[in-house]
Amino acid sequence: MSVRRWVSSVVAVVAALGVAGAVGGGHVQGVQVPEVKLPKVALPSGVELPSLGDTSPTPAAGPVGGQLEQLALTSAAPASAYTRDAFGQRWADVDRNGCDTRNDVLRRDLTQVQIKPGTRGCKVLSGQLVDPYSGATIPFSSQDSQAVHIDHTVSLADAWASGAWAWDESQRTAFANDPANLLAVDGPANTSKSDATAADWLPDTVAGRCELVEHQVVVKAKWGLSVTERERAAMRRVLASCPAG
Repeated sequence: MSVRRWVSSVVAVVAALGVAGAVGGGHVQGVQVPEVKLPKVALPSGVELPSLGDTSPTPAAGPVGGQLEQLALTSAAPASAYTRDAFGQRWADVDRNGCDTRNDVLRRDLTQVQIKPGTRGCKVLSGQLVDPYSGATIPFSSQDSQAVHIDHTVSLADAWASGAWAWDESQRTAFANDPANLLAVDGPANTSKSDATAADWLPDTVAGRCELVEHQVVVKAKWGLSVTERERAAMRRVLASCPAG
């Protein structure tokens, strides 16, 4: 007997028992329910039923998975509400190379880069981006700031909630300008992501999800930031789908 026919037989038995307890003469009649012995069913090869008693989560594998399992769970609430100003100057030149962080990331992530003359190799005028979240090729122009954004993979609001609220401003400024936490990405996708963690927003593609979550785990491990239970569970699911290595 197939699994589907077995389930159908169970439903039929339950329905029959319901009929046996039908209303008679306007009164519900008591019914002695007989013992029902269901047939044993051999499951198809390779199919296993989950153990109802085993609810422990499966740890993520690989180096990034190991880092994820070491992240602390978020416990303490921030002492005050998040504000962008708490993370210092936007796109500061923290590495003192004579160029702001935004243009540093654009030069790193774009191809066919054209630099504005007289800016000492700093300001990017145009280029091409292969969006890490979708795989789409997006033209960048300094005249259209909406097509390509610089994404904080761990958003500043999430960083604040997961430990940065306890840092001083210089540490928060360094975090906001850390190239390891920054990716040039599709502008509308970054707007959609906003301040969300992996528990609430992920790219549509497997490669994009892996790219984002791997960055988030590495950055949180580097900066000692925490994760929520929902966030860790979402990250585990993503990492389980990523290619080994």
